[in-house]
Amino acid sequence: MESITIEKIQNWKRNKKKFSAITAYDFSFAKLFENAGVPIILIGDSLGMTIQGHTSTLSVKIKDMEYHTKLVRKGAPKTFLLSDLPFMSYYEIKQTLKNTAKVIQAGANMIKIEGGKWLIETVKELSNRSILVCGHIGLTPQSVHYLSGYKIQGNEKNDEKRIIEEAFLLEEAGIKMLVVECIPALLAKKISKNLSIPVIGIGSGKYTDGQILVMQDLLGMNEGKKPKFAKNFLHKNGSIQDAIKKYISEVKKGIFPNEKYSF
Repeated sequence: MESITIEKIQNWKRNKKKFSAITAYDFSFAKLFENAGVPIILIGDSLGMTIQGHTSTLSVKIKDMEYHTKLVRKGAPKTFLLSDLPFMSYYEIKQTLKNTAKVIQAGANMIKIEGGKWLIETVKELSNRSILVCGHIGLTPQSVHYLSGYKIQGNEKNDEKRIIEEAFLLEEAGIKMLVVECIPALLAKKISKNLSIPVIGIGSGKYTDGQILVMQDLLGMNEGKKPKFAKNFLHKNGSIQDAIKKYISEVKKGIFPNEKYSF
């Protein structure tokens, strides 16, 4: 696989070529995912739940993100790496720049931050320093208490209008990619169609430019209640490698997510 750059991802958007992404947190899975052809890996603060066993992402520290980014980069030297800045690690610009430097020096190509209007000046400051930024709107897990849990966003007219406005403001401020989580498919379609930057969906229907899943959801590793949008690709495939290739293929062809896995 050739090294993946932001320019390539932007070209996929322009050429209407759908692409896949997945979370990873260690060397072994990162290597497996790169060999299978996954172009984008997110080192997510979801590791607070999937790796550390907490009930939310709020306990994750910047040192955790730095550590796991290093591991993933060793396993996936050519993949485009996104790294989350965790809860309260980007509330003021001096702190944001310091923490951004840590994850980029650990191997990230781009940082991801959650939020809307309040992040505009932060995004501008990062972009002015040639730092690639990915926005994240809709369901933002770091705001789980404020949102009263993990549930769909953008159902109400005012909420829909706010999310659309946030998407445009963040693009204008300088983000080069956007994640939309748990919003209605038609709202995600409207955002993806009208932004010039790549839009990646999770639980947001099939109309986004790309799709991302948490690796544990994709591989059916989570017991009990699972998100509506989580499809177990390992269930009917013989190996993890086959499951990942099936996921990549279904996203490229627009098969996943269908209505069953959308809002």
